[in-house]
Amino acid sequence: MKNKFFTYIQNLQDTIVAGLEAVDGQAKFKEDLWERPEGGGGRTRVIENGQVFEKGGVNISAVHGKLPEAMQKMFGVGEADFFACGLSLVLHPKSPMVPTVHANWRYFEMYDENGNVIQQWFGGGQDLTPYYLFEEDAIHFHQTCKTACDKHNPDFYPKYKKQCDTYFWNAHRHEARGIGGLFFDYCKATEEMSMENWFNFVSEVGNSFLQAYVPIVEKRKNLPYTAEQRTWQEIRRGRYVEFNLVHDKGTLFGLKTNGRIESILMSLPPHVQWVYDHHPEAGNEEEKLVNVLENPRDWLAS
Repeated sequence: MKNKFFTYIQNLQDTIVAGLEAVDGQAKFKEDLWERPEGGGGRTRVIENGQVFEKGGVNISAVHGKLPEAMQKMFGVGEADFFACGLSLVLHPKSPMVPTVHANWRYFEMYDENGNVIQQWFGGGQDLTPYYLFEEDAIHFHQTCKTACDKHNPDFYPKYKKQCDTYFWNAHRHEARGIGGLFFDYCKATEEMSMENWFNFVSEVGNSFLQAYVPIVEKRKNLPYTAEQRTWQEIRRGRYVEFNLVHDKGTLFGLKTNGRIESILMSLPPHVQWVYDHHPEAGNEEEKLVNVLENPRDWLAS
């Protein structure tokens, strides 16, 4: 399974990078191959200063070795070997009318002293972080997520949508990081779902990414915007940074397993502002967004 999934994310990285370069129309991803001293490595691809994307990355990695002590405590186990691979992407568009997007699909194995697999699971998801709220975009993104989920289990979308709202919650701000999507973790074999079934589901979601995001970018990338709207975008980006550095499990896992720092912090936007005690004016478009972030919505409610 680990070889099958790693092959999948290598191909998915190629597909997504090609799709995003076509949308940008100017910038190309730069590739950076790296190795982890303890075992494994990755293929980082970063786009910067494009016509559409100010900064973004579509990264894959496959790392293995002794499970670090911090992760032993997290999983409640003693010494063990592990393997983890995944694709992680973040895109920060230049225009505040185009939302930031994040996605991640990953696989994990843990072994006993004889090399037998004692734990294995999938995780991942995709979520959208707009700076100005276009409700039709939110509906499109969530509908694409639901369509992918429904092919495997009609209970998956409501379950993983709720988990996304719960996970991407900036508790210290009492607001969501964005308008959500899907989040799933520790997807292990059960009587109903084999690991092969989970692979099929996770790859279904991964394959839906471009369909979920690109139509939104195409629709919004040429809209005009003001310097004030750009400032608002940079203020909201600050909340994105706060979540990633304070709460995000993927960031913490990378740091605790001696991951490559440039790849781990690729998710941080290039231009950010922290304005003291900032609040949007009552009744404007910025407040409309904040109201939704404070009260996550069911975007597909009939």
